[in-house]
Amino acid sequence: MSQESYTPGHTENATDFMLQRSFESHGRFFASHLEESHAVLDVGCGPGSISLGIAEAVPAGRVQGIDFGESQIEVARRNAKHAGINNVEFTQASCYELPFESNSFDRVFCHALMEHLSEPVDALNEFSRVLRPGGIVGVCSPDFDGTLLAPSSPDVTNAINKYATLQKSNGGNLRIGKKLGDYLIAAGFCDVSLSARYECYPSVDFISEYLAKQLDLARMPEHATSIRKWSNSPASMFAQCWVSATGMKS
Repeated sequence: MSQESYTPGHTENATDFMLQRSFESHGRFFASHLEESHAVLDVGCGPGSISLGIAEAVPAGRVQGIDFGESQIEVARRNAKHAGINNVEFTQASCYELPFESNSFDRVFCHALMEHLSEPVDALNEFSRVLRPGGIVGVCSPDFDGTLLAPSSPDVTNAINKYATLQKSNGGNLRIGKKLGDYLIAAGFCDVSLSARYECYPSVDFISEYLAKQLDLARMPEHATSIRKWSNSPASMFAQCWVSATGMKS
């Protein structure tokens, strides 16, 4: 496995950003594949906000969330306890070495993780290992080639591209969305299907600060400043393209 690191980090800002996501808002593409008694693995669960929605969708089943960030697992456990959801567990683990027996899950779900991986097919092979035959995987990642920014600005476009370059230097790929189908096929999945949607962030300030903080940490303050200035426009818009892909283990 090539060297990789998680670009957003696990700062309070990044965790708050991930907590805005729910199964209804970001996992809906997978809802039709769930049955109430399914055993589901959520890989890269972060603070668990999507995992809890999956657990509600499989009331007679179970959900296992894993993330390599210990702080994220702690937040996820607290959130589950606070919500009173008992059919979900969270474990710190690597997506490349899942601590589960083969053929353990009916479904594997993975949102906003593949774009951070240097070896996405290796991870998908591991997803396949823990899936039962006939099980379905669902992955979703952004594709920055589809990002829509308003008002248009060479400076902010350059800053966004610098963020994508930063992620690439950390082993990831923010333009991975269009490749998800190919990667699923390479990992041996069949009946592969892709779809796409746009997320228009209701708070441009929030997404801008999320990106700007990482550029500051990477010692690119001029690009962080460009994003912050751009977000002050009353007509600003940040719309991100998400690509979802599903496949079946034959």
